[in-house]
Amino acid sequence: MKWFALLGMFAAGAVQAAEMTGLRHMTELRYMTELRYVDQDPGDPPYATRILVTPDYLRMDTGEDDGDFVLLDRRQHKAFNVMRENRLAMVFVPATLPPRPESWQSRLLVKPHAKGAQRYRLLVNGQTCSEGVADRHAVPDAARAMAELKTVLAATQYRVWRDTPVELRHDCDLANLVWEADSTLRMGLTLEEREFSGRSRMLQGRSSVPLKPELFRLPDGFAEMPAPGL
Repeated sequence: MKWFALLGMFAAGAVQAAEMTGLRHMTELRYMTELRYVDQDPGDPPYATRILVTPDYLRMDTGEDDGDFVLLDRRQHKAFNVMRENRLAMVFVPATLPPRPESWQSRLLVKPHAKGAQRYRLLVNGQTCSEGVADRHAVPDAARAMAELKTVLAATQYRVWRDTPVELRHDCDLANLVWEADSTLRMGLTLEEREFSGRSRMLQGRSSVPLKPELFRLPDGFAEMPAPGL
């Protein structure tokens, strides 16, 4: 799975107070949303992805409570990629993206699908970058949280694209991960999706499960390292 003097003391105290308030709020909740997807990258076997959502957090992992995970703090607009073997949490924050080139032309084609869902195609300069099915009525807050994560990560995704050799760059990477990152999720929860590269995602199930507040905390003693900027 294949994720930053007196004033300083005040800021640290404010952050700690906000975190404690958030955790108290979570203990008042009884359930969280669990989404179970099967993802597959071209040439690789399929793998499970679990996404857990509360009003304050999103966690994405492989289904193991004690494995690596990505954690989004929805209130602070900050994401962490937690790597247990390295005892490290890489920190991602939003950044201003460069403007789209004048030649950039994107379109989102939508048509009705079964049971009120919609089938979509995202095109850039006439090429299909992704296509799939979204449901506006299926756990809308989870779709919003997934869109928020992609928005936080967009600047890092742009840097990766910029640093990729020119011959390996593709406009669809910019569409799916940067400039149109949340376009399809604004239509609702992704039920299925296939990208231009052959990468695919299929929703296997969604449910409301008892809340585990400990899953939305960074492990003790892990170093936080800001992700490289633009």
